[in-house]
Amino acid sequence: MPTQADPTLTPMAIAVLALLEERPMHPYEMYQLLLQRREDNLVKLRAGSLYHTVSRLADRNLVQETGIERAGNRPERTTYRITPAGTAAVRTRIAEILRRPVREYPIFPLALAEAHNLPADEVIALLGERITQLRDNVEELDVIREWATGKGVPRRYWISLEYLRSQTAHDLEWLDGLVQDLRDGSLQWEEDAGAAPCLSGEARDLGHDWGAALTAETLDALRKGDTVGQNG
Repeated sequence: MPTQADPTLTPMAIAVLALLEERPMHPYEMYQLLLQRREDNLVKLRAGSLYHTVSRLADRNLVQETGIERAGNRPERTTYRITPAGTAAVRTRIAEILRRPVREYPIFPLALAEAHNLPADEVIALLGERITQLRDNVEELDVIREWATGKGVPRRYWISLEYLRSQTAHDLEWLDGLVQDLRDGSLQWEEDAGAAPCLSGEARDLGHDWGAALTAETLDALRKGDTVGQNG
């Protein structure tokens, strides 16, 4: 049996256990309810993954079967409820996530780090497509927020959408600025006319290896406001 502070609960497991905190359900009902609540904005939602997650939670005694239902000619559906161990595990895991930031390694920053391998015009076009999609996302989140407030849904149930909206809007602002910098040349790209010859071999190497040059000691000194020399 896992400990209360089980760090291995996946996002899907958290979503399932949180649903079962409300009432016993069968996996199909969980899936439909998560879709209706737009939880696919928070969790990669696939029916197969959800069923597998429920099965694993049952193996670990975090949920238990309460009965089997059959409606007409439909397949049998097993209903589950959360156990005391499941309640303790999900509440502890939520508290841990709220308390401590964790490096989650989203893939977009990696693409940004390697975007210099593409021509500037292509990067501008690709980011333009991304910006359009992000604007659509902001509009959708605004519609959901307006609907929720109009229906009197308590804010505590949709603060995650507020966070996503704020984060997406910030990304939009930053990307708009990046594209503008690329267009007006204030952000030089290696294939820009006249840019490459201006770079010495040392500067070019530093462009690729700047992370290695910024040592832990240098970073600590910068945080303290200490003066860092040319070789620091």
